[in-house]
Amino acid sequence: MYPAPFIAVEGPIGAGKTTLATMLAKEFQFPLVKEIVEENPFLDKFYEDMEQWSFQLEMFFLCNRFKQLESIEENYVNKQQPVVTDYHVYKNMIFAERTLSKKHMDKYRKIYHLLTDDLPKPNAMIYIKASLPTLLERIQMRGRSFEEDIDPAYLKTLIEDYELAIEHLKQTEPGLPIITIEGDHTDFVSSQQDYQQIVQNIKEQVL
Repeated sequence: MYPAPFIAVEGPIGAGKTTLATMLAKEFQFPLVKEIVEENPFLDKFYEDMEQWSFQLEMFFLCNRFKQLESIEENYVNKQQPVVTDYHVYKNMIFAERTLSKKHMDKYRKIYHLLTDDLPKPNAMIYIKASLPTLLERIQMRGRSFEEDIDPAYLKTLIEDYELAIEHLKQTEPGLPIITIEGDHTDFVSSQQDYQQIVQNIKEQVL
């Protein structure tokens, strides 16, 4: 933990992480660091054949997030400056545990810890919780071509995985404030009241 807030916004695919992170960065005048997604050259292949392309996909994400965390450490954490991101690096383990074979997962876990254990972690987290119908609706609305082939069963398991991951973080990082947003009933884009409630929660629990 460090004095300046390092806020991560998390949730399953389609939950609205980047949208909310962008809104909050503007609200508090904090720099925003967004994860690299569409630039991943393995995304299309992964959604067509997860077993074949999962390791390449996850390694690309891990290496890019590692470089971003290095930059966050240098430009914000070491200077005690605030920052907002639309992901927590622990999401790498959430996705990898679901998609990688045991053989690949054993290798991946070693690389993950080697790269990230000595890098800064968020000292506050916003978790957008949402059901499968909500995620599917939002994914369809944003119209990313590579997401057209997402298996709803895969999304369903991600929802469950995120719930387990959040509980894991609560146990392993008991001092980490986690603000949970019920995405099925909270419209932070269209409802100013809903959005301001999130802002107020952050002011009370983080700032």
